[in-house]
Amino acid sequence: MTPRALVARLRGSAFRELLRGRGEPPPPGRLLSRSRSLCGASWQQRSPGRREWVQPAAPYTSSPGNMKSFLWEMYNETKKVSEEHIFPARAYFLNPDGIFANNEVCLSDIEIYGFDYDYTLAFYSSNLHTLIFNAAREILIQQHNYPEDLRNYDYNPNFVIRGLHYDVQKGIVMKIDAFHYIQLGTIYRGLSPVPDEQVIEMYEGTHVPLEHMSDFYGKSSHGFTMKQFMDIFSLPELTLLSCVNDYFIRQNIDFEPVYLYKDVKEVIRDVHVKGILYGAVEQDIEKYVSHEEQTSTVLGKLIDSGKKLFLITNSPFSFVDKGMQYMVGQDWRDLFDIIIVQAEKPAFFNDDRRPFRRANQRDKLHWDKISKLEKGQIYKQGNLYEFLKLTGWTGSKVLYFGDHIYSDLADLTLKHGWRTGAIIPELRSEIKTMNTEQYSQVVVWLQGLTGLLERMQIYDDAESRMVLQEWIKERNELRELTKTIFNPQFGSIFRTHHNPTYFSRRLSRFADIYMASLSCILNYNLHNTFYPRRTPLQHEASLWSDQNCASTSKYPYIEGEAQIK
Repeated sequence: MTPRALVARLRGSAFRELLRGRGEPPPPGRLLSRSRSLCGASWQQRSPGRREWVQPAAPYTSSPGNMKSFLWEMYNETKKVSEEHIFPARAYFLNPDGIFANNEVCLSDIEIYGFDYDYTLAFYSSNLHTLIFNAAREILIQQHNYPEDLRNYDYNPNFVIRGLHYDVQKGIVMKIDAFHYIQLGTIYRGLSPVPDEQVIEMYEGTHVPLEHMSDFYGKSSHGFTMKQFMDIFSLPELTLLSCVNDYFIRQNIDFEPVYLYKDVKEVIRDVHVKGILYGAVEQDIEKYVSHEEQTSTVLGKLIDSGKKLFLITNSPFSFVDKGMQYMVGQDWRDLFDIIIVQAEKPAFFNDDRRPFRRANQRDKLHWDKISKLEKGQIYKQGNLYEFLKLTGWTGSKVLYFGDHIYSDLADLTLKHGWRTGAIIPELRSEIKTMNTEQYSQVVVWLQGLTGLLERMQIYDDAESRMVLQEWIKERNELRELTKTIFNPQFGSIFRTHHNPTYFSRRLSRFADIYMASLSCILNYNLHNTFYPRRTPLQHEASLWSDQNCASTSKYPYIEGEAQIK
């Protein structure tokens, strides 16, 4: 059989299986041609109701010219099919305001809703990160004698992303996947990328051993050399670290990366602890606190449905009170059954020795022993064990929302059995990017080309290897596009080229549901059940897709979430 005839026989649904990258059983009553086995072992329909598993045929052999022609015809046909696939794929856009489930959650079972404050109830403008960066930079210069030329560095909100790891001893920031592998092309020293060859030499490959990773809460303590920057407030810190590193490198100044890290960590802490951030926000609330999120409406909806609400935050009361009055109104405290400030999470969830202490609106403390938690009162510190004892709010009837996967959610999931919701503001912009035609084109063709490479690698002659190398080069370029479309330096916070990021792995482990903001709750009724998709494992066939029933639904298809009310 000639290569052209072989390509013709591969067209149709069998070829689309090639595009998807995995062979699937053919529909009943269909006899697959022998050419289908070019792509690997497959099921063959010998007669209706009877199938047999057959091994792949011997690799196709032909003259070199014919082999090259055959491979490029396969390439062109795959590309044609992928281009045809883009239009229907774009009919199934994701909803940026949807709620996504890692674990099944039925809101009918939830009686009590808990909240963090920063980046959960309150969202901030980009001015806040600029404030943190500038204030910390000034403390470095004035109190730690760092060079005044550091003032030439301004805060760049588009340089780093959340979830990155920082090698404290080497002064390098990087993106690591769920399997502890560094994603090449996402390693920076200062503001400059580190060549792949240097990375491989420094780390003797791209794998980071478990003993070098950060501790459970992402910190570089107890001998760990990596620090993971997990919360949104950490972005100015990581940016400042990168800028100071960059300055010292460019000026050929000898420095110890460990001390630089500790100095920057200390000044960032000062910005928070010494009240610089809190004071600035309270004095100009409109500049820093976003009024776009519908926090008041969300809380009102929950109250109207008879739900109990509580607040556990690390922020001081005066700061929270100012923001909540701006967003919700002066009577915001009436919405909450319990208010706890300066809780010192994550210690709040683990240390059972710290008692609660009552405070007034001016943050003045009382000395009386706390035997019950009352509505209308303000409590400071304490611990979750005492909280559970005094309230009886245990188990899966409680749903707590926070933005920090470790400090807010991890212990609640692993130790206390509460349901957890992660607030990931970056989710909204990433979904909007994924909904673009450019992204759809790149991803669909990347999948098609990857499937083609997987199947055609059985050809081992010299000319075939040259063709395959061209395809591999193109695939690498496509993978780079899927990175830079989100962030030129580090890409998506959820994916490396093909694996989930370490951030994404922790998100799926510690958050039952996740969303861009609390406002997403307004799209659902409070009896809604969020179902995680049954994503096929690598050894499982794609027997079902949400898209199969999309055309019969009166709701717009929104992948990965329940139907919008």
